[in-house]
Amino acid sequence: MLFSSIPFLYAFLPIVLLLYFISPRKLKNTVLLISSLVFYAWGEPRYVFIMIISVTCGYVLGLLIEKYRDKKRLSRLFMILSAVISLGLLGYFKYANFFISNFAAVTGLSIPLLRITLPIGISFYTFQLLSYTIDVYRGNVPAQKNFITLSAYIALFPQLIAGPIVRYSDVAEELQSRTHSFKMVAEGSRRFLIGLGKKVLIANVLGEFCDTFKASGDWSVAFFWLYGIAFSLHIYFDFSGYSDMAIGLGRILGFNFLENFNYPFISKSITEFWRRWHMSLSYWFRDYVYIPLGGNRVSKARHIFNIFVVWFLTGFWHGADWYFIIWGVYFGVLLLIEKFFLSDLLKKAKFVRHIYVLFLIIISFVIFNASSTTEAFAYVGRMFGAGGLPLVSDEFFYYLRSLAPTLAIAIIGATPVVKTAFTRLSEREGVRRILNIVEIPALLLLLIVITAYLVDGSFNPFLYFRF
Repeated sequence: MLFSSIPFLYAFLPIVLLLYFISPRKLKNTVLLISSLVFYAWGEPRYVFIMIISVTCGYVLGLLIEKYRDKKRLSRLFMILSAVISLGLLGYFKYANFFISNFAAVTGLSIPLLRITLPIGISFYTFQLLSYTIDVYRGNVPAQKNFITLSAYIALFPQLIAGPIVRYSDVAEELQSRTHSFKMVAEGSRRFLIGLGKKVLIANVLGEFCDTFKASGDWSVAFFWLYGIAFSLHIYFDFSGYSDMAIGLGRILGFNFLENFNYPFISKSITEFWRRWHMSLSYWFRDYVYIPLGGNRVSKARHIFNIFVVWFLTGFWHGADWYFIIWGVYFGVLLLIEKFFLSDLLKKAKFVRHIYVLFLIIISFVIFNASSTTEAFAYVGRMFGAGGLPLVSDEFFYYLRSLAPTLAIAIIGATPVVKTAFTRLSEREGVRRILNIVEIPALLLLLIVITAYLVDGSFNPFLYFRF
């Protein structure tokens, strides 16, 4: 079920919120758990059992890790077993066919692929379970003794399918006891509607163009760059819009989820970009892979190895194909080049460094949105004229004109300009009063426009469903 869908907005969510707020405090986690399982089962009911198995294993092994904390080897064994089960399920559903097809290609054998589909959100909830059991092993958090509470944390529908990756340690207290207020509901509703608008009114329009581009035959160098820019903005508004909706829903329900995006396109380096983009994933790999490997407190060769491992895994986490791995390693190489060669230069070249970042990010997302490794290399090549493409084409000018308003809004919206302007205006008492008066009608109007788009049956996919 998509957040940006009529059934969710006008059936599922109102019913859940009604049941949640009329329920006594002791039953709120139970309501959240049942609601989340219904949400998860909407498309593929059978995969609910995979989630239940994962949570049950994490719950039991978390208790065993804590029980035998004094016996380090035994506790470590249970932690490893938890990781093997979680990663084993993820590996089977997400990567089995990748390994089978590659083995068949290398050996020349004819091996049929497995008839399996990827359970929605498995990459996200697997990482949450891993962080939980690892943190219990490290002694950062006590094991959760209430099965329903732990299950509600893992299955929590606001962030189940797209993140942010919420660590148990960040919400442990709120799972036990959280406050609710009209202010939190208002803040959460505002954040949710803004995220919904980003998704439906900007990301969907840009995404539809990207699909149209791929089906086009009238390509040119300029058309490929227009596609690269449009897709980079599309994935940002698609994913950050979903993160906004998740954070907003969490706020309504009494949770304070951490931010997942912080205007990444204003970054002055690729290093900074990854401190602003999908931050929960970056922090996860930093704390559970990079630092345990030794981080940067090792020899230069080992440091380089650690960075490559992290970015290989980052790419592989996003998808079971070589072009995702190439995408991840691409960033690993860029980060190493920045660290060892470009750091001082980027500090001096204040204007050029922004162009440098945007240039490399656009190329990266063209690779990311490929349907094969061959297509990824072909598309990047055509961005620089490979294949004898003309510089411009009639189709480029047509779509540039039709897409210009959305692109302009997206470019401005991808910077903190609007937020800064509102913040400064709200500091003036008279303006703040006006904003307070018009805010609710403006948000209701936004919801009406979004609903009209959805009722019309417009383009409405969600890219990160495949992860």
